[in-house]
Amino acid sequence: LYDMQKDGRLPLRVTHNDTKLNNIMIDDKTGKAVCVIDLDTVMPGIVHYDFGDAIRSSCNTAGEETRNLDEVHFNMNYFEAFTAGFMEKAKHLFTLKEKKTLAQGCTLMTYLQAVRFLTDYLDGDHYYPITYPEHNLQRAKVQVRLLQDMERQFDKMNQFILNQ
Repeated sequence: LYDMQKDGRLPLRVTHNDTKLNNIMIDDKTGKAVCVIDLDTVMPGIVHYDFGDAIRSSCNTAGEETRNLDEVHFNMNYFEAFTAGFMEKAKHLFTLKEKKTLAQGCTLMTYLQAVRFLTDYLDGDHYYPITYPEHNLQRAKVQVRLLQDMERQFDKMNQFILNQ
C-alpha cells in the first residue's frame, strides 16, 4: 500500500489516523454521531489506514484487552455492517484501485498495531499504559490472533467490498 501511494496508484487523502468508536462524539439523546474528535492525528494518508483501523478496533469479538485468546475472532457481521454504511457514503470518492485494495488496510493496520504493542512491551512499556506486567505483550497476542482470523476471511472481506 505504501509503495502504491508513493508511485501514485493510491491517492493521498485527509485521514484521521485514529478511527475508532471512542473518537466519535455521540449525542446522548439521539444516539447519533455529532462529530469526530481527537483531531491532532489528522494528516495526509491513504483511506486504507482509517478504514483498516476502524475495522480492527470494531470487529474484534473480545476487544484488545482480553486475556483469553480463545475469545478473539473477527466478526464478519460487524465488518459487513460497517463496510456497507461506509461504502454507501464514501464509495463515490474512491478510485477502483482503492476499492480493490481496501481489505488490505484491515490486515495492515492489525499487523501494525500488534507490532506497536510488542515494541512497547520490549521497550519497557513507555507508550501504552499498562495495568499488569506483560499487558502490552498480551495486547500484541490479541492483535495477532485477530489478524489470523482476518486472513482466513480475507477473500470474503475483499469480495464484500467489491460488491458494494
